[in-house]
Amino acid sequence: MSRQANRGTESKKMSSELFTLTYGALVTQLCKDYENDEDVNKQLDKMGYNIGVRLIEDFLARSNVGRCHDFRETADVIAKVAFKMYLGITPSITNWSPAGDEFSLILENNPLVDFVELPDNHSSLIYSNLLCGVLRGALEMIRKLRHTADT
Repeated sequence: MSRQANRGTESKKMSSELFTLTYGALVTQLCKDYENDEDVNKQLDKMGYNIGVRLIEDFLARSNVGRCHDFRETADVIAKVAFKMYLGITPSITNWSPAGDEFSLILENNPLVDFVELPDNHSSLIYSNLLCGVLRGALEMIRKLRHTADT
């Protein structure tokens, strides 16, 4: 029994490492394909957005999370459920704006940066910009789903 549980943990770790290495290769290729870091950042955001638009359906089906009542609850679900489900981490929620319509997610351990050393000539590269795009795409779809349900 403990052997099976151990295999599941090893499988998740291997999947996580494979994802991290694959992501690193993707960013490396984008750096070769585009002239400057700003273009790479835009491509990572665009790719993340497209992932987020599709990933939200999987998240809603697998998580059984109900409708959030406010933005703070949304932030909690993103940090404690979504990041845990897909990346195995739980970021801290900080820096709430006075209006309560903006916040920051702080990743103490970002799995995307394992095995990564950025060269000095890529100082303006936002390496994990894919995650911003994923969040933007998923939240935009939630907004559209909620608007459709309300009409």
